[in-house]
Amino acid sequence: MKHKYIDLSHTIKNGEITYKGLPAPLMCDYLSREASKAFYEKGTAFQIGKIEMVGNTGTYIDCPFHRYEDGADLSDILIQQVANLEGVLIQVPYQDGLKIELSNFEGMPLKNKAVLIHTGWSAHWQTDQYFENHPYLSEAAAQYLKEQEVALVGIDSHNIDNTNWNRRPVHSILLKSNILIVEHLTNLHQLANKNFTFSAVPPKIEAFGTFPVRAFATLK
Repeated sequence: MKHKYIDLSHTIKNGEITYKGLPAPLMCDYLSREASKAFYEKGTAFQIGKIEMVGNTGTYIDCPFHRYEDGADLSDILIQQVANLEGVLIQVPYQDGLKIELSNFEGMPLKNKAVLIHTGWSAHWQTDQYFENHPYLSEAAAQYLKEQEVALVGIDSHNIDNTNWNRRPVHSILLKSNILIVEHLTNLHQLANKNFTFSAVPPKIEAFGTFPVRAFATLK
């Protein structure tokens, strides 16, 4: 059976800032193809790349260690927490308001689901507008998602919390309950009225709480 996949990730590029105030990734050759020719037979060359970046780059996942020192880190995440999760799409256009309330989730089957919030904000990716006055979840909405025992919450916005102040209640509530967060999603409009599973698998890294993922949906 052939599956159809929808890529929900932004491309990571040299010099592109994901989060205002954090450095952009620096990408270069560690070993260039030209330099590698000295080590191999004629006609054979390889490239080994080098990248320096913060974990909050591109489309990334947050696990409890990001917020809590004693929380699970990337090496503790189980594969079933991030792969082939039953997905549900919540559509809340940013034009209707930036604060995403509890009422947007009521009456939906959410338990053990990857809840993806489509606001349309990803259209502003790599513009100054993307970083300011973006869509975010209310504290009450986060508490409701916790009570519904969702598996993961994703959003196509700059942050799942309101960054106009220094509180981060949504991160605190969800990550305390081992509910993973994926931020900076894109292409969520392609999931409207579709049945899908969601995957966003990070590398297995100790003492790291955030890292880029290749997030994608598999249509049923």
